[in-house]
Amino acid sequence: MRDVIIIGAGGGGPVVAKELAERGLDVLVLEAGARHANPEQEWSALENHMNSSLAGKFRFGPADPAKPAWFRELVTPGNFSQVAGVGGTTLHYYGNSPRAMPGVFAGYRGRDRWMYDYRHQFPFSYEEMRRYYEWTEATLPVQTAAMGTKEQAFFDAATAAGLTPITGKDITHAGFRPQENAILQPGGNAGRTSDPSQLNYPDATGCTLCGHCFQGCMLPKSAPRNLKARRSTDNSYMPMALTADLWKPGGKAITLVTDAYVTRILTDPRWGGRLQTATGVEWRDVNTGEIHSEDAKVVVMAGGCIENPRLWHNSDLPDPNGWVGRGLTDHALDWVTGIFDHDVGGATGTSCSSRADFPGYGAMQNTANTPGVAANNLAASDSGIRGAYDNGLGLEGTWDGKAGRAYGTELKEMMSNINNQMSILILTDDDVEHQNKVDVSRVFKDKQGPVARVDIDKRRRSRRTFRNREYLANKAAEILRAAGATKIVRTDWTPVLLHLQSSMRMGDDRRNSVLDENCEARAVGGLFIADNSALPNSLGGPNPTLSTQALATRTAEKIFQQYFGGDVWVGGETPICSIDDAVTQAVINRGI
Repeated sequence: MRDVIIIGAGGGGPVVAKELAERGLDVLVLEAGARHANPEQEWSALENHMNSSLAGKFRFGPADPAKPAWFRELVTPGNFSQVAGVGGTTLHYYGNSPRAMPGVFAGYRGRDRWMYDYRHQFPFSYEEMRRYYEWTEATLPVQTAAMGTKEQAFFDAATAAGLTPITGKDITHAGFRPQENAILQPGGNAGRTSDPSQLNYPDATGCTLCGHCFQGCMLPKSAPRNLKARRSTDNSYMPMALTADLWKPGGKAITLVTDAYVTRILTDPRWGGRLQTATGVEWRDVNTGEIHSEDAKVVVMAGGCIENPRLWHNSDLPDPNGWVGRGLTDHALDWVTGIFDHDVGGATGTSCSSRADFPGYGAMQNTANTPGVAANNLAASDSGIRGAYDNGLGLEGTWDGKAGRAYGTELKEMMSNINNQMSILILTDDDVEHQNKVDVSRVFKDKQGPVARVDIDKRRRSRRTFRNREYLANKAAEILRAAGATKIVRTDWTPVLLHLQSSMRMGDDRRNSVLDENCEARAVGGLFIADNSALPNSLGGPNPTLSTQALATRTAEKIFQQYFGGDVWVGGETPICSIDDAVTQAVINRGI
């Protein structure tokens, strides 16, 4: 019997794995997708090669590209932006690691508290969460992003639009700031040259400002895996978990099995105050079709906001309050793009290094995208085609014309020089709403059982969510005007399921939450959740990964205390950084 089985090696699972392995527990991690052991040979900067949802390296599907991607049923128009494999969707995230807004936590007493989704708060205070943020920020590590042309242009424009700087990591007022990024700062030749021959480790360290974050981070070349620039979990927490016995006295390296799709949570119906207790898992070898099972004292679900509800329902686990898979949030994303008659660094440097935050409304970030991603962002809309037809949904504001899809000559002109673009991504503080849900399809099945069915309709959002989205889009247009944009286009982006959160939410009210204050399932003892789905709300708008990882650290600590008689460590110890010399040597010794 294992001590702990973790399902999924994306943004949250490796955090729990590393923390518990460091304390000597026997941990098995099961990942349905691939482990990319040698990115320098396996990956490229080609967008379709990496990001195609059908056959790209970064898709939700098996490791073998000849096999079809795994299907999900999407009720309303949109698309998925998720990745299977070690690292999960952090493989193509931009490393943005802001903390949540204090207003989404219990006990917040700010004068603006009424502006948040106060019915679905964290069941503990921001002050308690702060020490888990600090631990996670030190472990990754999180550092202030490197600045360049586009960041300076954004800051100048935000100042001209009347915003003031935010200092520190806590969001106390509306303003702008550099991103706190899980990306190592440039060192040596990095950031000083674009000559590839000069950008090999150790002559170059940290971020080389290549601009290809969405295609995965394989730079600097020749660097040990834990010294690759961007701190996706395949570069940070997973190398630590796989070498814990080498760098931590008393530590025990985890066991990682990839191509292992978990199809059922095994339970025992006898449990004190719970309906059932988890006893292990059943999983299917994606390559051979063989079925395996394994027992454990504790099971941790970290398969994400879509797969966790699917697995729960396919395991016939109890759902006494009807909230499994409910309350899905996604930041109601949108794009506002400015076109300039001069270079504003639109596709230069790190993908996303500057942001502005608006407590009670959400956030926005200046984002540089590669050409294919940028064109997609301009061409995927719910509001008709600009200059061709209006489907009646076109939104009007301080941008040029109605919101909608750019196409044809207009799109070609906008894409003619992407360094003359400034793209702003809107991240709304959207409400937890019962009708936004993930369940299982009544029509479609695959070899793992009924597939996930996702129903999140942006046209049925709450009044507050709509208000926040319009407020932020108009603010973005104001900033672009202040920067001197000659043209401003709002996309009214069709739902892109990227910043998914809250489908298995924690909370202090058993009537509307799946998890208790420790992220343990209310209905199933010994079953925890440690990914974005455990978040109780949309965090006020900030990107979710850091909050998920901080919460997963807290969950690991609770598991260690409750089930293995361990002590609290966060706040009482100094975290070991994923790039420390001892970790680096362990990674080299083991060939991770």
